[in-house]
Amino acid sequence: MQTEKSRPWNWLLFPFSSIKAGPDFLYAASVGHGIYAIDASEKWVKLGNGMPEGTSVNRLQLQHDLLHACTSDGLYEWDGSEWVNDGLTIPCYQYRLIGGTSYAATEYGLWAKGAGGWEKAACSDKRVYDFINLPQYLVIANESGISLYDRFMDDWTHFELEASVTSLAVYRGHLIGTSDKGELLIGDKKGRFNRIRFGKPFIFSVQAKGNDIFVCTDKGLFRLAYMRQQVTLLSVKLGCPVTDIDLQGDSIYMATLFQGIQTLNRG
Repeated sequence: MQTEKSRPWNWLLFPFSSIKAGPDFLYAASVGHGIYAIDASEKWVKLGNGMPEGTSVNRLQLQHDLLHACTSDGLYEWDGSEWVNDGLTIPCYQYRLIGGTSYAATEYGLWAKGAGGWEKAACSDKRVYDFINLPQYLVIANESGISLYDRFMDDWTHFELEASVTSLAVYRGHLIGTSDKGELLIGDKKGRFNRIRFGKPFIFSVQAKGNDIFVCTDKGLFRLAYMRQQVTLLSVKLGCPVTDIDLQGDSIYMATLFQGIQTLNRG
């Protein structure tokens, strides 16, 4: 591992695409420059062993103290000393461990890992970017819109939105998504989606953190709020493009395009 010494903790200013906060380390993925860990003494350590050269990192996930990287070369897990491919070698955009089963959003649909290894689970003819596993529904964000599987009815509904949907969340019972056109998509609970542009901000993603939904944009970080019977954005941090966030204690950690890793106290 390569350690950077004698630098301010946020000295790396190249674009960051994803961030995850653990109890001992802060993990950040850069666009074209690899994945880094920042320890309590504010030292940067590049986690490069085992990762193919030139790999693009789409998302990081930290669950049950296991760090996964969704990349252009597949899904990788950090074993403490190197990256190990988790059995998927196709481009991967999201990973979650749900009830003991691993799920991955990939270039060729949603995959699930059972006793026999990875298998196609849904939407194999579409590029899948994100998904939510709800008690009644499986919701999949894909290259042409949103696909919804109703477990009670054993039936699929496909919402063709003429845009790729890149992230998903649920807010006050409404399904919320973001498109590759920078829009916020809000379900009306009647099978339709309203497409909203909040002035000039280009929306990168929505992030569910506890009871809050954060919105990452090219103008800064916002939080969703419900005022006067409509959804609006409240500013949290303005002035820099925020691509991803995570929370640890009272701190908000933000991955930005041009200003490295930024922190904000929630209090």
